[in-house]
Amino acid sequence: MAQVSYVAATCVYPNNPAPAVSELNLDVADGEFMVLVGPSGSGKSTALRMLAGLEPIHSGEVRIGGEDVSDRAPKDRDIAMVFQNYALYPHMSVAENMAFALKLRGVSKKEQLVRVREAAAMLDLEPYLDRRPRALSGGQRQRVAMGRAVVREPSVFLMDEPLSNLDAKLRVETRAHIAALQARLGTTTIYVTHDQVEAMTMGHRVAVLKDGLLQQVDTPRNLYDRPINAFVAGFMGSPAMNLRRARLVPDGALLGDVVLPLAEQTLAAAQRAGLESVTLGLRPESFEISLDAGPLRLRVILVEELGADTYVYGQLAGDEPEAKPFIVRHSGRVPPAIGDMLGLTIRAGAEHIFHPDTGSRLV
Repeated sequence: MAQVSYVAATCVYPNNPAPAVSELNLDVADGEFMVLVGPSGSGKSTALRMLAGLEPIHSGEVRIGGEDVSDRAPKDRDIAMVFQNYALYPHMSVAENMAFALKLRGVSKKEQLVRVREAAAMLDLEPYLDRRPRALSGGQRQRVAMGRAVVREPSVFLMDEPLSNLDAKLRVETRAHIAALQARLGTTTIYVTHDQVEAMTMGHRVAVLKDGLLQQVDTPRNLYDRPINAFVAGFMGSPAMNLRRARLVPDGALLGDVVLPLAEQTLAAAQRAGLESVTLGLRPESFEISLDAGPLRLRVILVEELGADTYVYGQLAGDEPEAKPFIVRHSGRVPPAIGDMLGLTIRAGAEHIFHPDTGSRLV
């Protein structure tokens, strides 16, 4: 096990003036499960591959256990990587695939057998050790890829979107298996995904990237409750946070045709910044809903029933015709119908206020 550090690490691809990863500073504690998340092109996979030695570091350093490994070959970094496409050898059995790296290292056959059996027991692969990869399901193949990493007993696990080829149900099962396995082994793990639900449910901490830049790193709960900017606010959470430009008025901000009262410190911060409007953020669960009354009026245009939750999409009274639908969570057993008019009351303190131009959080 080992601490991992990126120190102003930058990767620039040839013929591309913009860095794929720009001056990344990130510390991953010994035994921590860190998730790198962001949209396509954000630099998350590049950051992982820089640590693995698969992408060059233009400037800065990557450190494992306090030592700069920027110039070391991948095989000398004491890492094990789990890829999106499994990368199993089709002509080898499950046991042979899992033991292959140990064989290359010159580990004795007896020790190979012990390690493979231990990993197979952890991953429920014991009945499949003599099978070839083609005889396994997608989830079983992914567990074999995990087992191949586990038997090496590395200092760091690197996982690059390992669940993206699995169906939805299997993704949920396998992500729980990976999180439980990491907790059992206590190995430092860096996990890349574009799926913010995976990030929220698996990571001890989550690092959010955009355009090669680190936006925020924190616990999943803090990212959700205190996003540092409008991008993080809109990216973390499903459905996404409602973000609306709202004109400031003496006592608050105008949302639709209703004035939303704002705290004095928020208004003071907006005044210091010389703002006439702000970006107002509200999570879908931030409302009390009524068919009878409420300061905000929402006309329903779509209803998504998900069993335990129902999400209602609609247009606020006073909205521009091209405004994005406003999303609220409906917790009642009888959902509204398309065309209904709902009354919304915003729960006290639920609003998030961001700079309309920079996107940074005001308070």
